[in-house]
Amino acid sequence: MPAVPELKATLTLPKTDFPMKANLPQNEPTRLQRWAEMDIYARLRETSKGRPSYILHDGPPYANGPIHLGHALNKGLKDFVVKSKTMAGFDSPYIPGFDCHGLPIEIKVDEQLGRKKLEMPAPAVLEACRAYAQKYIDLQTKQFVRLGVFGRWDDPYKTMSRDYEARTLETFYGFFEKGFVYRGLKPVYWCIHDRTALADAEIEYEQHTSPSVYVRYKLTSDVKALGEEAAANLSGRDVYVIIWTTTPWTLPASLAVAFHPNFEYVAFTSGQESHAPAYIVAAPLAASVATACHLSEPTVLARFPGDRLDRATFQHPFLDRSILGVNAEYVTADQGTGAVHTAPSHGADDFYTGVRYGLDPTTRVDNAGVIHVDTSAWHEPQPPAFDGKRVFQANPLIIELLKERGALLGSEKIEHSYPHCWRCHNPVIFRATEQWFIGIDIPVLRADGSETTFRQLTIEEIAKVKWDPAWGQERITNMIATRPDWCISRQRIWGVPIAVFLCQKCNAPIEDAALNKQVVELFETRGAEAWHTTSVEDLLPTGTACKKCHASGPVGEVFRKETDILDVWFDSGSSWHAVAETDRDLRDEYNKPDRKVLYLEGGDQHRGWFHSSLLASVALRGRAPYSHVATAGWTLDELGRAMSKSLGNGVDPVEVAEKMGGEIIRLWVASVDFREDMAASDNLMKRCAEIYRKLRNTFRFLLGNLSGFDPVAHQVATADLEPLDRYMLARTRELTEQVLRWYEAFEFHRIYHAVNEFCIADLSAFYLDVLKDRMYTFAPSSRERRSAQTVLWKITEALVRLVAPILSFTADEVWDYLPKVEGREASVHLALFPKPEEIYADDPAPILAEWKHIFAVRDAVLLVLEEARQEKHIGKGLEADIEIGAEGELLALLRKYEGGLKEVFNVSAVRILDGVELRVIALPAAGHKCARCWNFMPEVANYGAWADVCTRCHNALKAMGIEPPTEADEAGA
Repeated sequence: MPAVPELKATLTLPKTDFPMKANLPQNEPTRLQRWAEMDIYARLRETSKGRPSYILHDGPPYANGPIHLGHALNKGLKDFVVKSKTMAGFDSPYIPGFDCHGLPIEIKVDEQLGRKKLEMPAPAVLEACRAYAQKYIDLQTKQFVRLGVFGRWDDPYKTMSRDYEARTLETFYGFFEKGFVYRGLKPVYWCIHDRTALADAEIEYEQHTSPSVYVRYKLTSDVKALGEEAAANLSGRDVYVIIWTTTPWTLPASLAVAFHPNFEYVAFTSGQESHAPAYIVAAPLAASVATACHLSEPTVLARFPGDRLDRATFQHPFLDRSILGVNAEYVTADQGTGAVHTAPSHGADDFYTGVRYGLDPTTRVDNAGVIHVDTSAWHEPQPPAFDGKRVFQANPLIIELLKERGALLGSEKIEHSYPHCWRCHNPVIFRATEQWFIGIDIPVLRADGSETTFRQLTIEEIAKVKWDPAWGQERITNMIATRPDWCISRQRIWGVPIAVFLCQKCNAPIEDAALNKQVVELFETRGAEAWHTTSVEDLLPTGTACKKCHASGPVGEVFRKETDILDVWFDSGSSWHAVAETDRDLRDEYNKPDRKVLYLEGGDQHRGWFHSSLLASVALRGRAPYSHVATAGWTLDELGRAMSKSLGNGVDPVEVAEKMGGEIIRLWVASVDFREDMAASDNLMKRCAEIYRKLRNTFRFLLGNLSGFDPVAHQVATADLEPLDRYMLARTRELTEQVLRWYEAFEFHRIYHAVNEFCIADLSAFYLDVLKDRMYTFAPSSRERRSAQTVLWKITEALVRLVAPILSFTADEVWDYLPKVEGREASVHLALFPKPEEIYADDPAPILAEWKHIFAVRDAVLLVLEEARQEKHIGKGLEADIEIGAEGELLALLRKYEGGLKEVFNVSAVRILDGVELRVIALPAAGHKCARCWNFMPEVANYGAWADVCTRCHNALKAMGIEPPTEADEAGA
């Protein structure tokens, strides 16, 4: 007997070297190495020369630890933008940055150096800080690169570099020389733990337990000033005002009690005694105050407006001090007593009220939060127990003192939202100190020469920016509209010095633009350390005198150098000048009037980097530093909780990359709408890995079916394609148009869902499934099979480019396995997005509309086939013939596509009949089953050694050069 080849050997099965398993943790580093060897970022810059520019200016992450999921989200989104803009035909450089100055690093270095720091010169401390920051810059760079983020990683910008420090100082001098900067005594947020002032942007509100006390201040002025009723009913009684506070430690600084001038106040007594004391509170709060102070049976003795209490006097509850009654419209009647204890050195409203009434704003709380008693108001031999105690330690001691003096009427503890330092997370205080400020209401000129204020001009510039989401505009507008002057000074060392010379006698600063330029040049060559190592004599010309008080003499005795440093938000807020306006890769485009500049950060940056950058740019250039601002939400766990080490609910992107692959992190970033808060967990990462596996298998199947396909030699013209293939090209064009729109709008989650649906529903579940008959049984050179391969090639070419910004590793790997084409770029990332018209030149709408009806009929057919299968009339779909009755336009459409419907429905035959309405009937397939293609055909015959082969397969075998065994073959066997 002759050797009979197995029938399956005659099938054309998918074959490719593209690996089934991703092995991302092993394969991604290999691709990273390839990108490094080809210097992919430099190649991108070279390829993009001459294109329109699009700038994404990087908001610098803080360099004090490894990256977390928020970092991965941020950098992933930016990488999507930069890569998609590049593939859309833009020149889109990406210069990553790192924020280096500030408390977190200085505190860590303090811990490392210990007491040794006290003996070290300033440059040595700064060098230790630089080394600490550089350690984490190197680490974060490695981690971001591992996630496939392209950028100028070998030359990022660092806020601690000499050039950046010089540009930051230059920005400060820009404010200074324009008259925005002043030095003054004001209450500011103060961190007693880090011993420095804080800006509003550095405050976070957390829950805090505070003592809540009701304290009485005795009225010492004449009750007659309160009106006739008060004079008649309060005469002979002790009269007190009741104040309420949650900061007893501020009572030693109490200088006034504030009343709303338009509120009605009452004086009430408790009990029936004729000489019982009377208490003054706002009328609406009398009942609640009486309850809180355990004052039973309150009886109102007098009513009077708050303006009657203006300039009244009271006795401090435990100090030898007269307290002034003042009027203030910020007093409310929704809680407390309507009478506000006022300490000008410990509150913004208090301070400005004190200015109006000439009260002393001097603080007796030092940098560490230690209270020092006012000896002019304490005449007892022993100092009070709170003297020398930190503010929060003093609270119980002051409460005890109030009890001893009979001034405490009520006390309890309350849990409430309280300002905390954003870095050390300790509660902060308000403290009046000498600080440097930028005035927000300084008069400025618009571009047309009209006058306005800095605040108003900034608000006008906000309106010219595209905010995404749109609510960002209202949020930052409200912040600018209500913010106080910007406190830019910090009492630390690790930062850019406020390089100003002050008169030793009157504290006036030297204002000299030429001198400022000289100091900037000093910073450029020697860094910020130069301010600490260069003497006043080396910087100021001999004979320099103070222009305000005319002090003169040796310059080192007349002037001193300011020791404060700039707020770190000022540092990062100067990046538009230090980087975008001056960097070799950005400056040409950034300085154009119609530049496109994106800032993309978390929503908290409305009060941070977006905010400080905006103020600096509007002040110095008269316009916002960005044209488009996009904001991301927070990464939360599956229960909606913030991620934290204490909860152990964080997702480490580095760990995910090591175990599953960086591509999984990238896919997760694409899967969420970054504008909202988004959930992440190990389980969600595993789901992304499963989605990735399906996408990869789709690419594998596509590549497998392109085996042996040469686009130049084998491509079929669109007009000659099979109808189903033309539809898939139109559908691919539709997807491409959608994806390109969504990249433009940063709707990455829509791309994720659309591509996933296309791969799973359009390709895997439909097109690739119904193509199996053509791909496996038709001759390789047949027009029908080449038609399918042409479309599979175009789909793969389009799809691999469309997903490249997101699935950067996989897309580049697929690119290597595509059929070779002359002139093809070495990497998918050097290619451009597909043009929709190159995929399918005609308007896709008509054919998509037609196939929408065909798919509706297909749904009906599948339903009928399933019923027939349930009733055991058929097994597989190929065991059935389908008859479809239809009328009108649907009948015409079905007859137009009749030749290809058996493939679409995956049955052996389809007959279209005239009918009154849509009617589908499934019949047992006529003819005989072909042993090769499994279709039921009218003619099935033996083909040499192969039995039961249909005519179509007979012809395919001949076209493939497979002949039946001859008599000689049999004889030889």
